[in-house]
Amino acid sequence: MPHIAVVGSGPSGVYTAQSLVRQGSLPDVRVDVLDRLPCPYGLVRYGVAPDHEKIKSLQNNLRTVLQDDGVRFLGGVEIGPALPPAKLLELYHAVVYCVGAAADRRLGILGEDLPGSWSATDFVAWYSAHPDARDDGFVHGARTAVTIGVGNVAVDVTRMLARGAAELAPTDMPQAALGTLGASEVRDVYMVGRRGPSQARFTTKELRELATLPETEIVLDEAELALDPGYREPAALPAAVRRNVEVLRGWAALPRRGAARRIHLRFFLRPVEITGDRGRVAGVRFERTRPDGRGGVTGTGEYEDIGAQLVLRSVGYRGVPLEGLPFDAERGTVPHTAGRVLRGGLVSPGEYVAGWIKRGPTGVIGTNRPCAKETVTSLVEDAPAFVRKDLAGDPLAGLVAAGARPVEWDGWRAIELAEAALGRSLGRGSVKIPDWAGLLSAARGAPGA
Repeated sequence: MPHIAVVGSGPSGVYTAQSLVRQGSLPDVRVDVLDRLPCPYGLVRYGVAPDHEKIKSLQNNLRTVLQDDGVRFLGGVEIGPALPPAKLLELYHAVVYCVGAAADRRLGILGEDLPGSWSATDFVAWYSAHPDARDDGFVHGARTAVTIGVGNVAVDVTRMLARGAAELAPTDMPQAALGTLGASEVRDVYMVGRRGPSQARFTTKELRELATLPETEIVLDEAELALDPGYREPAALPAAVRRNVEVLRGWAALPRRGAARRIHLRFFLRPVEITGDRGRVAGVRFERTRPDGRGGVTGTGEYEDIGAQLVLRSVGYRGVPLEGLPFDAERGTVPHTAGRVLRGGLVSPGEYVAGWIKRGPTGVIGTNRPCAKETVTSLVEDAPAFVRKDLAGDPLAGLVAAGARPVEWDGWRAIELAEAALGRSLGRGSVKIPDWAGLLSAARGAPGA
């Protein structure tokens, strides 16, 4: 009866568990989905903007997998010095690591670490109630913000900066973040990309949402748009990109309305320095770029300063090493072949990867399905070599012996009930508990915990 551990309960981990219990070649397989946090769903809970109810509803699909008779959720289990990969491999027949890409790519420019300059991930974690997040002020004292990047995360944080309290109150955003954003004095948000609109990474659906915000208008510089060859000849673009260009064209033709808030979409500007005043962010200096004819851009030697009191950097994610696993620092991934972990170029028996830590931070949520399936196919092919391994019993006992206090499904359900009760007490819907103490207190209050 093979017992497999999947480390990480985000989409890649849950899809891996789903593939394992559906594959059919390993009868009676049991899957433990481990997570450092007491809550499942990974970035679907802690990375999707709270006003994106449709995407957040994906939790219902993930829930179905985690409630399968062959799957067990064990939150609050951290892989590290007390429970290294080698120990985990003693407890299970095989282990699949689906730990994502937890770090942000850096800009590598002067002033990047000034107070008031944050990674977009820090900001998202705060308004999504991640228990590791800190409330570091973010919007306090800011009237102008700059988001560096033109992907979906950049669109999300730009939109959240421009939303009002009345629009955010129906979401599950933690109460402190709701109060802070509701009192925000940010009136101008610049979303800036170093290349043109035809190279932007946002989807049309995300882009269009910027125009749905009340008392907010979109400001575009037609001259910057026209620099993009794809903008001038949209018929030559892929359909998804062409739709983006068409949306931007429509906005550029609209007259200014004098709205209370403004979202400025800027292109062909490369950040070269985050400037400061009295030890805090005062703005961003950009170099004007132009298309280089090969899909990239080149600098022009012309510069522009945009004054701001808040800078959010959204230029991509990067995997981080997990102690005890090999790591390719250049790619930010674990070396593998078809999901099989490689140590010194050789396959490491019983160890696998899926998701961003396998392929890098690319694709959308659905991309994790074929990625997980490939890894599970490799695992099943290898199964004859490891299913004969005798385990010492239920791995849960070994996890506890290593110092873990796993939060099982009843504990997670207790957290959900506590968040619903918190929301009712505030006159809102369900409201996330934002701290470790509150989450663990709720989980430990579950029957049998």
